[in-house]
Amino acid sequence: MTMKQIRYPVLSVLLPLVLLAALVLPGLATAQPIRVLVSTFPVYQFTRNITQGSTALQIELMLPAQLGCPHDYALTPQDMRKLESAQIFIINGLGMEEFLGAPLKKANPKLQVVDSSAGIGDILNYSDAAEGEEADDDHRHHEAAHVHSHEHDAQQRHHEHSEHHHGHDEHHHHHSGPNPHLFASPRMAALQVANIAKALAAAAPGERELLSRNAQAYIQKLDALNEAFEQLGKRLANKRIVTQHGVFDYLARDMGLNIVAVIAAHPGQEPSAAEALKLVRTIKDEKAGALFTEPQYPDGIGRTLAKESGIPSSVLDPVASGPENAPLDYYERIMRANLASMADTLGTK
Repeated sequence: MTMKQIRYPVLSVLLPLVLLAALVLPGLATAQPIRVLVSTFPVYQFTRNITQGSTALQIELMLPAQLGCPHDYALTPQDMRKLESAQIFIINGLGMEEFLGAPLKKANPKLQVVDSSAGIGDILNYSDAAEGEEADDDHRHHEAAHVHSHEHDAQQRHHEHSEHHHGHDEHHHHHSGPNPHLFASPRMAALQVANIAKALAAAAPGERELLSRNAQAYIQKLDALNEAFEQLGKRLANKRIVTQHGVFDYLARDMGLNIVAVIAAHPGQEPSAAEALKLVRTIKDEKAGALFTEPQYPDGIGRTLAKESGIPSSVLDPVASGPENAPLDYYERIMRANLASMADTLGTK
């Protein structure tokens, strides 16, 4: 038998296999990852840590990283395009994403929404007390968290979701609802991480082990932060504080701190002259140890109130916002800085 006669049977066997590979392999190489959109910066950072090394999940932040809490945010055309192209949408929950409403269903009816707050217990509520002496009394109790309000036009625009949010018009009407700022507490953030990891593992079962391993490693870091805050709370010389708005209610509860006054019912809204005088009186009467502002909002009124009250002021960052390309450990870095700020400002014993 000649060499040429030997090659034909071999080619007849290999050729179909080569053709099959040519058809199959490009499909494997071009398989599209699941597009995961995340609403806010802190939840985005949690999700990034969970999905390190993933090839099945593509993570994108919806809102600008520098935005902070989107209490009065209005959707943009770019946001709508992101929603249309996403398959999974991870939200903070508890009404933080009030701005979504009906446009979400219109943009993408098939979008799977993952609420990172789902099933979490020990949720705090904002106070629905009216302004005046009743509100002053509420400042003496941390669990009765603080009034949160909206500009009148925002209330009109989103009134169908007002059961989770708080209207604000010229008469300062108030509504009760859950405090959505879980992310500012490492203890509560760890519960959000567990929820996100579970949902993503169900969406990408082939990476279940990777996602679980990443989530557990990150939860351990958050647990360590929580322990550090709890231990600091026990050592602080003065546990009575003033905050800019209700973002640190969960962290204060974790540490055993008492928020005796809040500068603004609605973040970014400055108190009137009469309200400022009342705040100074409350701060003095309650012997607050320090006033803390947030980097997401102007600190002028906070520093003025602290000076008038005779107490120090400093900055606490709830990590509601951050740089565009934040490192994966950005949350931990900022929380460690918060520990140092609290210890320096309130003193330890």
